[in-house]
Amino acid sequence: MTQSERTGPKTLLSIPETRALMDVALGRAEADLVIEDADVVNVYTGEVQSNLSVCVKGERIACATPDPSDVVGPNTTVIDGAGRTVIPGLIDGHTHIAWLFTAAEFIPYALKGGATTVVSETMESYPVGGVEGVIDFLDSLKDQPMKFFATAPAMVSISRAAAGIAEADLARLLSRDDIIGLGESYWQSILQNPEGILPEFHQTLMAGKNLEGHSAGARGKKLMAYAAAGVSSCHEPITADEVLERLRLGMHVMIREGSIRADLKPISQIRDAGIDFRRLILATDGVEPVDLMETGYMAAVLQKAIDYGFPPVTAVQMATLNVAEHFGLDRHIGGLGPGRYADLLILPNLTTIDPEYVISNGRIAVKKGELQVESRIHDFSDESHSIHIDREMSAADFAIRADGDAPEAAVRVMDMVTDLVTREVHLTVPVRSGEIHADPETDLLKAAAVDRRIHPGKTFTGLIRGFGLRKGAMAASAAWDCSDIIVVGASGEEMAAAVNRIRELQGGIVVWAGGKVAAELPLPILGLLSDRSIPELADAISTIKVAVTELGVSFPDPLLTLVTLTGAAIPYFRICEEGLVNLKNGETVGVAAAD
Repeated sequence: MTQSERTGPKTLLSIPETRALMDVALGRAEADLVIEDADVVNVYTGEVQSNLSVCVKGERIACATPDPSDVVGPNTTVIDGAGRTVIPGLIDGHTHIAWLFTAAEFIPYALKGGATTVVSETMESYPVGGVEGVIDFLDSLKDQPMKFFATAPAMVSISRAAAGIAEADLARLLSRDDIIGLGESYWQSILQNPEGILPEFHQTLMAGKNLEGHSAGARGKKLMAYAAAGVSSCHEPITADEVLERLRLGMHVMIREGSIRADLKPISQIRDAGIDFRRLILATDGVEPVDLMETGYMAAVLQKAIDYGFPPVTAVQMATLNVAEHFGLDRHIGGLGPGRYADLLILPNLTTIDPEYVISNGRIAVKKGELQVESRIHDFSDESHSIHIDREMSAADFAIRADGDAPEAAVRVMDMVTDLVTREVHLTVPVRSGEIHADPETDLLKAAAVDRRIHPGKTFTGLIRGFGLRKGAMAASAAWDCSDIIVVGASGEEMAAAVNRIRELQGGIVVWAGGKVAAELPLPILGLLSDRSIPELADAISTIKVAVTELGVSFPDPLLTLVTLTGAAIPYFRICEEGLVNLKNGETVGVAAAD
């Protein structure tokens, strides 16, 4: 199979490649790269082996030996490791990179941040691009200077139109080498709708691949029922007790430390529990552009784990071998054994996770903070243009009609409990000319979801309280778990203007105020991604935040608050193009409150 034909990182060596590794290990041939005389962390035994040299041939490790003199030749690159520590390249076992930036822009920051392998969800790309959109996204991750794996989208969605993945589409994805499991599946939906989701689980398990979990809030019998379905991991625990409960059920637990949540500090209390940590994993669950720039990536997460009291070798295992073993990839990555990929970091010492060198696929990728490799820029296909609304929206599309001629109406409202959590409340509101209007003075706004691909233009408009906009509208084409544009606004006119601007941009984030665009970020790739640089994205997102803050929104991350309004993962009253959805019982309802 040629490199262009492969659907993922190479996992099978040819016979000549294997012989070349064996010849170096036997001292019969010259290595391409040798890191001499270092302290090497052996994640398989939990040891630190001193005065050891790691010898590389091609993309793989040939051997680790106290005396590399017989494999150092005139063409061997030698790095002096004396006084330094070598650890395996770091693996982010759960993240979302189908959001904001392309792989080409992400890779320099990921490599400088110590990551040589990343496992990403693809759930964002399926409802808006179909299986071809997912494959286009996956192809953007191929043939890069670091390795990417991914999970197929389970598509647990509050939108019936977007829910689930076709059997043929899932089979096509599971046949790929770079797809190593089925992505996170929210536990409530599995317990509420097992007949819809368990066939996907069975198909994935029959393909020999993992079921990745999302069990936020589950405990006791419900958590055990979820685990009994075959789910092998969860990245949602936020306390040490929640982690321990899942570990006792045989799950791998991914401790999340990223832009959405930072759970490592409270969970680190488990370090004194006297238990085995080999099923603990470090992961980010996604990192925003400004955090990539200012905080870093996996090296920063590993540093925090050590600073919070995890033994250094244990922490290294949590970011390397534990992840690889969970996904069945430890024959290829996760450690510094012969035949594994030559993915490694050279550190000042074991407690200072500041890579002087990052070696990925046997190549020096980062040297003293400077990138030594180039990312491949992917040419996305036409399938990744995904705003299919064929007309301009108007204020009438966002009208909420009242039943009857009464001057007041009882309505259901999404009430913001926190910046992410919502609940259902019932209010009595005035009716004017047969319509229910927003009332920004009491923080009662309209929220609407507009389908942009499956049923283009289909719209549901409800009410939301606590978002904070005093005027204008905010819209985004990257709504969670569906194919919708999500928009919140003070009037139908302003909401229509924001959505129409997204239509013009073929995807994006738009703040509309005073009859014009106050801030925007085009996302023309799948309506999810920009081809701008990480610093440019950070600036644009900052400008958007300033714009909506000036309009009255006080949430720490207004964009995250907006795009999660359609999500099936966060409690509990959500919206999609079909209506308002109660996640507790799975029911879809309208604005009019029941008597």
